[in-house]
Amino acid sequence: MPFHKLVREYAEAARHRIDRELGSKKIDICVGTGGNIEEMGNLRKKIFKRDSDRAITLEELDKLVETLSRMKVEERMRKFKLKPDRADVILPASIVLQMIAHEAKIKEVIIPNVGLKDGVLWDMVFNQKKSSRVSPREQVWASALSLGEKYKFDAEHAKLVARHAGKLFDMSASLHNLPEENKLLLEIGALLHDIGHFINTVDHNKHGYYIIKASPLIGLSEAQQNIVANIMLYHRKSTPTLEDGSFRALTPKERLVVIKLSALMRIADGLDVSHTGRVKDIQFGPKKNIWKLTLLGEDDLLLEKWTLEKRQKLFQDVFSVKLEITE
Repeated sequence: MPFHKLVREYAEAARHRIDRELGSKKIDICVGTGGNIEEMGNLRKKIFKRDSDRAITLEELDKLVETLSRMKVEERMRKFKLKPDRADVILPASIVLQMIAHEAKIKEVIIPNVGLKDGVLWDMVFNQKKSSRVSPREQVWASALSLGEKYKFDAEHAKLVARHAGKLFDMSASLHNLPEENKLLLEIGALLHDIGHFINTVDHNKHGYYIIKASPLIGLSEAQQNIVANIMLYHRKSTPTLEDGSFRALTPKERLVVIKLSALMRIADGLDVSHTGRVKDIQFGPKKNIWKLTLLGEDDLLLEKWTLEKRQKLFQDVFSVKLEITE
């Protein structure tokens, strides 16, 4: 493919991306990094007798492209003391930057003479300082929220289900006998239980499982992440079984955690099945030989009660108690 055609196609692709990402927004400042752009700053200083190599204007970039276009590689090497590889690529790099600058209506490109590694190091330092002031729970929660936003989750529903799940965990502590650390795993599973809808509503629990397996959450170990993934997998109809490779891969202790948390997760999700937040609060605890779940909210809660009655079987089977649902 001829060079100029290749550059035109690249610039056209860049133009579409600029239109998509920026739309009508105005660019306040444009910063360029990398060896080629730094060399453009050096050439700007040499050719146009400027005092600084830390910026290049669009007008200077146009003149630079015109100047370099009239020269062969050997001449660029000799006149500007460029290395062979730099002398070869400086013209196409300048043309690409020129076209992007014109498309984005940029008047000047700032050249800070720093690279990607500098930015990564600064980011690591900043995050380290920031993370030292953030609790592990906040780290996990923030990471999960970011993942949920990435997959366009219903944030209000997700947060409400997570809140219900946390309350159910606390109120049933004498029943499940799980360590407190498992509460966070239940809440994160509840927060992200519907992200699989981003791929397809059908089998969204399975899609959510695969998303979690491929998206490490900051603050969770691999074992904890696997528990969260399985809670999401079993938050609907299917029952955890050793026939499923995902469940079989867990240790016996982890399987027990998943079974118990999945039972609580189904109840928590059922409390907001309509995604309208009609159940504002709950009361949950033992009464004689049964566990009673009382829904507190607006209007009649027939849909929520009907859903919970359909989903209570796993809870009753896992904990060997009868569950009564009332308003």
